[in-house]
Amino acid sequence: MTTSTLLEEAAPAPSIRRRRGGREAARWLWGIAGIVLVAVLWELYKALGPAEGVLVGDMRVLPRTTDLAMPHVWDMGARLLEPVTRSPSANPLWLEVALAAVVTLGIAAVGWLIGVVVGIGFALIMQRWRLAEWGLLPWIVLSQTVPLIAFAPIVRSWGSRIEIGALEWQDWMSVALIASYLAFFPIAIGALRGLQSPDRIHTELMRTYAAGYWATLLKLRFPASVPYLIPALRLGAANAVVGAVVAEVSTGLQGGIGRILIQYAGQASGDPAKAWGPIFGAILLGLVAAGSVALLGVLFRNYRRVEVGA
Repeated sequence: MTTSTLLEEAAPAPSIRRRRGGREAARWLWGIAGIVLVAVLWELYKALGPAEGVLVGDMRVLPRTTDLAMPHVWDMGARLLEPVTRSPSANPLWLEVALAAVVTLGIAAVGWLIGVVVGIGFALIMQRWRLAEWGLLPWIVLSQTVPLIAFAPIVRSWGSRIEIGALEWQDWMSVALIASYLAFFPIAIGALRGLQSPDRIHTELMRTYAAGYWATLLKLRFPASVPYLIPALRLGAANAVVGAVVAEVSTGLQGGIGRILIQYAGQASGDPAKAWGPIFGAILLGLVAAGSVALLGVLFRNYRRVEVGA
């Protein structure tokens, strides 16, 4: 333990809260500064870059700077406030993107919950039996190499053949299943690292108390896994959003943000700024999903002296 850590723990509670509040404000400021920097670099490249982009031989390594390929930042922002189409009853673009994002967020949330159950289940099995870890962990890692674009139509085809009583398999269920496929991996790895994190002296102390496996799991291993599990859950939530968007594109599910991404991209030749609306929506959707999971950290703040990145 370092001197600075000892001083911080010895400091009064208000002083610690102020420091934590200052660090949180600094994170927000750096995040906003990063967004502003990206916008400035975008406009600088558009103003100074060649119209045909930067070519290395026959390969274009940087995009064209025409308005068709790179609309101005303010044009993209203004387009969000305009109607989707010229119809008098058309919704503004931002509202259409928001409604599609809500659909995708709901599907991704279902996929994330499935991923949490499966990921923590695998972690418990691998922590309990070392042989299971040796056998399962390589396959869990290998599972993430399967391309979703090829995998999604197969899942939809298999799902359409499932009949369980009165239950009919819906297309959104295929999307949620694919989202869980991406979400479970970081959760399984983070939970496994967390469950294995208690020091030997602590596990031996539990044995001296005659604590069984379940008591040790609930009173020692799960609390010790919180600094590992919270970042893994955040990453799993972001992965679930990515999986849901890709699956919507691959399966053709209507109503989600993945579908309007393809639809508006096809209209980019006549309305280039419009295609960026769902892109911004997908980015914001991932941030909302990860930020919502971060609220779990408030419930488990007593176990988060430090946080280990996933």
